[in-house]
Amino acid sequence: MSNNKERIIFHIDVNSAFLSWTAIKLLQDKSEIDIRKVPSAIGGDEEKRHGVILASSIPAKNFGIKTGEPIYSARQKCRNLIIYPLDFEWYVKCSNAMVELLNEYSPNIQRYSIDECFMDCSHFKENYKKMALEIKLRISEELGFNCNIGISTNKLLAKMASDFKPKNTIHTLFKDEIPKKMWDLPVEDLFMVGRATKEKLHKINIYKIGELAKFDVKILTNILHSHGKLIYEYANGIDNSQIQKSNYLEIKGIGNSTTISYDIETMEEALKVLLSLTEKSALRLRESNNFCGVVVVSIKTNDFICYSHQKQLRNVTDSTSVIFEAVKEAFKEGWKGEKIRLLGVRLTKLCSNEYYQENLFDFNNAEKQRNLDKVLDELRNKYGKDSVIRSTFLNSEVKQLKNHDTGFDGGRLRINK
Repeated sequence: MSNNKERIIFHIDVNSAFLSWTAIKLLQDKSEIDIRKVPSAIGGDEEKRHGVILASSIPAKNFGIKTGEPIYSARQKCRNLIIYPLDFEWYVKCSNAMVELLNEYSPNIQRYSIDECFMDCSHFKENYKKMALEIKLRISEELGFNCNIGISTNKLLAKMASDFKPKNTIHTLFKDEIPKKMWDLPVEDLFMVGRATKEKLHKINIYKIGELAKFDVKILTNILHSHGKLIYEYANGIDNSQIQKSNYLEIKGIGNSTTISYDIETMEEALKVLLSLTEKSALRLRESNNFCGVVVVSIKTNDFICYSHQKQLRNVTDSTSVIFEAVKEAFKEGWKGEKIRLLGVRLTKLCSNEYYQENLFDFNNAEKQRNLDKVLDELRNKYGKDSVIRSTFLNSEVKQLKNHDTGFDGGRLRINK
C-alpha cells in the first residue's frame, strides 16, 4: 500500500469511449435501443472503403470482433452488426464534460487523450478509495458512461492499473502489488513496449514483464539504447513524471486521409487529392496554434500495399502553400507508380506558433501567404469548409471526397470550454 509521503495518482479511462458516447447521443435523440447492449461498432464509411472497426460493444466482442479489423471481416462474424460513424465533435463535448466534473475534485489534471485523464489526488490521503468510487459513480450517473479508475503513486502504475479487467472497476497497483498484479502479464502489455520492441525482447527470451524487470539493464541498454533503460524502469514501477496541467489534448500529429472510390493512376489526379487533404490539415494546424516541421504522405495501392514517405521542411510553418510544396515533393519521391486507392497527409514535429524565427529572405511572401490563409480560414469557418474552393477543383471529383479525420492520432487539439 501507499504511505502518507507518497503521491496518489488516479488514471481515469472511459470504457469503449467512442461507442459509449455515440450510444448516449442516440439515446438523447430518442433512439429505442442502447447500442451498447446489441452487436454494434464504430467504424469508417463502408461505401468509401473506410472499413475499420474502431470500437465495439460487448455483444459484438462476444462474436470475436476486434478493434482494428476490417468491417468486412467483422460482418463475416456477425451478419447483424450495426456500424455507426465517428463524431469527433460530439466526443470532444463528452470529454469536456468529464473533465469539468473531475475539476471539482482536483486542480491538477492532465488530459492524456480524449478519453483518458491523470489526476493528482494526494490530498485525499487515506480516503482515496472512497473518493474514487464517488467519482466513478458520478461519471456513470450524471454523464451516462462508465470508466475504469487506476490508482497508484505514479502515472505509469496508475495507467497500468486502469487497464486491468474487469472494466467499470477501480483497480490499485501500488509498488508492493507489482509482482502479483503486473509481472505475470505479457511484456507487450507494458506501457511503451510496442510490436518492434516486443519482438526484440522475445529474441532474448523476455516474454513477461517480470522477466524484463529482472533482466540485466546493461544488456537491455546495449540492445535498445535509452529505450531499454526506460522500459526496465517501467517494469519495476519506476516513473517520476509529473502531472502536466493542460486544457488541450496532446497528440502526435495532425492529418487527414481519404479512400478513393476509383483507382488513381496519374500524378495530376493524385496531387489534386493531396491538395484537398493538405488544405484541411493546414487549417486544423492553424486552429491548434501550431507549426509543423515534417510532412508525411501515406499511400495505399489497389492491391492494399501501404507505405509512406516524409519530407522535412526548411523552416517550421503553418502555410498551406509551403506545406503543399513539401507534400508534392514527398509524393513524387515516394510514389512507385502503382494504382492508388488511399492517400493521406500528416503534419508532424509540431511546435507552438507563439515564438518562431522569420525567414529573412522570404519575409514579404510569407506575410502575404499568412494573410491569405487567415482570410480563407475566416470565410470557411463562417460559411462552411467548402465555401471557398480552388479553381483546380471546379471540374474534378476531388472536391466531393470526404476525408477521414486522423487528428486524434497526432498533434495538439485545443479544447474550448
